[in-house]
Amino acid sequence: MEVLKNKKILQDFIERQKEMGKRIGFAPTMGALHNGHLSLYEMARNENDLVISSIFVNPTQFNNPEDLEKYPRDINRDLLILENSGLVDAVYIPEVVDIYPEKAESKHYDFDGLENEMEGKSRPGHFDGVGTVVEELFKQIQPDNAYFGEKDFQQLAIIKKMIEKKQLPIKITGVPIYRADNGLALSSRNQRLHEDRKEASKVIYETLKKVHDWFRVITVPEIKERVIDIFDEQQGMKLEYFMIANENTLKETDFFYKDQPYRAFIVVVVDGVRLIDNMHLN
Repeated sequence: MEVLKNKKILQDFIERQKEMGKRIGFAPTMGALHNGHLSLYEMARNENDLVISSIFVNPTQFNNPEDLEKYPRDINRDLLILENSGLVDAVYIPEVVDIYPEKAESKHYDFDGLENEMEGKSRPGHFDGVGTVVEELFKQIQPDNAYFGEKDFQQLAIIKKMIEKKQLPIKITGVPIYRADNGLALSSRNQRLHEDRKEASKVIYETLKKVHDWFRVITVPEIKERVIDIFDEQQGMKLEYFMIANENTLKETDFFYKDQPYRAFIVVVVDGVRLIDNMHLN
């Protein structure tokens, strides 16, 4: 596995691969790697000649400076995980100046309103930061295919919209959520939780399964009431939001329309750690 430590080394590497006609699969990360990330590379391995990872904690997508400071970082551990997986041919580890040569600030994007729903309501500018770093990585790496986890479903929708609006020749693939044995969606932030709290947090997935069973059986307001009641009974957990939204528009719904795709979205804060999850309902 090649470790590409700056933009110039990356560009030379990509140029050689393109000359050989290699089909490139790419999945960007912010490190703190886990099996969920490896599931992206496993899919990429099956569909491409060359698989590239990147590790870069993007400062422009954090609204809270404390959250950026606390974000787990262990580059040696991450490199070992990638090397041992046998799934990745190269990993790009840029410095901030490689992504933001002048100043670490976001460009402004119009994602047709997707950026204003759900996470966008409480994290203004977050998706501008996501769009900026992903577009720059796409420009530098020039992938044919790119892979993103469905755990961050809104981010996946945003990136697909950016590809559509900018007419970039990249196929975006969403990879199903990778879960721990107890159902908890794997996340880099989970590393900040004690094992007993990870076990307690399985209630998030269990609640989504109940929502799936309740879907089309009772009304959306009734479902929301039941979800609120569940988390009112949990110690050390705060339900930040729960909603059912149209998968295409990400707009919250209070009524099920026939032939429309719906997904349940939930955010729970456990001991100060913000956990997100979702589930397709139809």
